[in-house]
Amino acid sequence: MTGPDRNAFAEKARYWWHELRPDPGSGKPGDRATLARLRRCGCVADALFEPAVQALAHRCGARHEDDLARVALVAAVLAHVRSDDASLPVARRIGPVDATDAKTALCKPVRFRRVLDADGFDECLRAFRRLVILAGNSVNVSDIARSVFAWPREGMWDHTAAERIRVRWVYEYWNAGEPGNGVTAGESMESEKERQS
Repeated sequence: MTGPDRNAFAEKARYWWHELRPDPGSGKPGDRATLARLRRCGCVADALFEPAVQALAHRCGARHEDDLARVALVAAVLAHVRSDDASLPVARRIGPVDATDAKTALCKPVRFRRVLDADGFDECLRAFRRLVILAGNSVNVSDIARSVFAWPREGMWDHTAAERIRVRWVYEYWNAGEPGNGVTAGESMESEKERQS
């Protein structure tokens, strides 16, 4: 899937996740059983056997083996998310409050480095599950879906998408702005919201 396709996928994945989440306030039961099975998946292949994951893959038009594995990876990670916090990109949320004090980060730099180094599907599954838990199970669902989809280098013939995501995450983690323009992550989210209005 290309860049625009990844954005469309992220929105479809967010909608899929929202459908599965129970909402006691509105009386919506969700699908707790599917979420529990996805949380227990030991590997990405296990997630592929879930009918809800196949439904997401069908909804997104994923047909290639690599795309199916990526959809399953995203689904297994999203199963750990309890609430959608669209106010910040995921990397900014887990990064240090002040770039000069790494101790304030939810995800310490050494662990963040391990996330950046994750290459394979199952390695990414373990890394991102931990990351969601470190963030208190509350992350920007669209951002994590888009990022996790492009993260694994396994099965990619062109690693540029995976590298661009990693570079963006490093900039956002340290609140250094967007690569090449000097705008901080907070300012970037504000300008994006203004463009959408």
